[in-house]
Amino acid sequence: MKPITVAIAQLDFTVGAITQNTATILACLDEQSDADIVIFPELAITGYPPEDLLFRADFEVLVDSALDKIATAAVEQVAVVGHPQRVGNELFNSVSVVHRGKCLARYHKQRLPQYGVFDEQRYFIPDHEPCVFSWQGHRIGLLICEDLWHPEPLQRTVGQGADWVISINASPFEVDKHLQRMHVLQQRVHESGCPIVYVNNCGGQDELVFDGHSLVLDSDGELVAEFPHCQPCCASVHFSATGITARSEKIKPHIEKLDQVEFRRLEEVRKALVLSIRDYVGKNGFKGVTLGLSGGIDSGLTLALAVEALGAEHVDAVMMPFCYTSKMSLEDAEQQAHALGVKYDVIAIEPIYESFLQQLAPQLAGHEADVTEENLQARSRGVILMALSNKTRSLVLTTGNKSELAVGYCTLYGDMCGGFAPLKDVPKMMVFALARHMNATANTEVIPPRVIERPPSAELAPGQTDQDSLPEYDILDKIISLYVEQDWAPSDIITAGFTRADVLRVVRLVDINEYKRRQGAVGPKITSRNFGKDRRYPITNHFRYELERQLTAEASHEKN
Repeated sequence: MKPITVAIAQLDFTVGAITQNTATILACLDEQSDADIVIFPELAITGYPPEDLLFRADFEVLVDSALDKIATAAVEQVAVVGHPQRVGNELFNSVSVVHRGKCLARYHKQRLPQYGVFDEQRYFIPDHEPCVFSWQGHRIGLLICEDLWHPEPLQRTVGQGADWVISINASPFEVDKHLQRMHVLQQRVHESGCPIVYVNNCGGQDELVFDGHSLVLDSDGELVAEFPHCQPCCASVHFSATGITARSEKIKPHIEKLDQVEFRRLEEVRKALVLSIRDYVGKNGFKGVTLGLSGGIDSGLTLALAVEALGAEHVDAVMMPFCYTSKMSLEDAEQQAHALGVKYDVIAIEPIYESFLQQLAPQLAGHEADVTEENLQARSRGVILMALSNKTRSLVLTTGNKSELAVGYCTLYGDMCGGFAPLKDVPKMMVFALARHMNATANTEVIPPRVIERPPSAELAPGQTDQDSLPEYDILDKIISLYVEQDWAPSDIITAGFTRADVLRVVRLVDINEYKRRQGAVGPKITSRNFGKDRRYPITNHFRYELERQLTAEASHEKN
């Protein structure tokens, strides 16, 4: 078996940008002229997921033309590239091995995921045939993403005589996903004795973040090469009769101590959020971002992430004080804005708010002040931010976190105004942890310590704090995780040790605020289940009444 060099192209592809994606592939082939095989991720030509673009005939024509160009350009090496492929009336999620204008082998994905954020059975037909091709004495099997999470596709491939396997992927990031992938890959290797080259997509696509983190495992399941997290790159490994070796120090396995696990977890989340902001802003043609900087931790963390993603020159921060805004908030917002070097404006909302109240006076007469007036404050700020966005072609970043969004602790057309929500899937306790982490790893305090330490408040009423309306955030986050991410029944959450009052309140708030979440901006998925593609609940949902009746009956039974 002749030694060969395999280049892994962990690159950032944009959905629908067929010409641009093809140019990226061709440039990589040119740069990797000394490689024998260059491997690109799942659906690299179209970007992942192309969704209903796949229904368009003109889209298919461009894809076919792009594949022909790639095949012609692969002169010095073979290219392994993912793309959709129509055969008759059936559409497949495919990978082709092309060289000098010819297709040497083609494989169609066998396992089509239809869960969580995945919807592949809407578009593709599953195949059942393995594919092994020969190149320079090597017999190489092909798999695509979900195939590897089941034992049968690899078993069939090894049964066809594969010496090692290429798996191309578009696997989205979530916390601890890398550990899951490693476990699955090692399990497949131990079952088959077959080395695996795992090539993952790397980039942001709406609410998905593809984190790269490509892997190469030898026949013992040992990690030979580990590619960077959330960093597009192309590097190579060397296959010889004596084994597989990494050809760059940058892709050697990362060895960590147990006390580094939490540090790495926060680093991965931070990099995923930064990548998602950078790609969403850049791929959608915005010049920069604008956000409301309140002096609180959520907007403080969002600002720090935005600056890391885009540079200070592309970030505008606006403080919009009201009579309830504390001096501390004004000082902390200004301190952070100046420390990070962003453009900073102060626009008082009282004149706008008073104008609203004056115009609404006849309609509001006879009603006591309530949350309506609080929401008018938030909506005044939303009007300002959207006006700045329209005028400057900047994207408004909303700053709310997952905990707030879960229970509706946010205002439609107010603080929910905007085009992208970086913290949408970040629970409040993780917001605190990320803020401390960013300060600990930066050369300066990017978020003032007082912002992290003070009790969170929307400052819409005198002396207001979040915990006036909500359980403590550590409790709230745990209940949300069990109910939203793990589908626990409320009675089981109570049995696990949470008070009946807290569980009833949180569950009710989660259920009745689906209508708000449905109108909110998209944001990157980083947990096992986000609001959006992952969790799709009906807005009109009377199952909550069934739950309330059940819990009331259980409480009555306990008293008796």
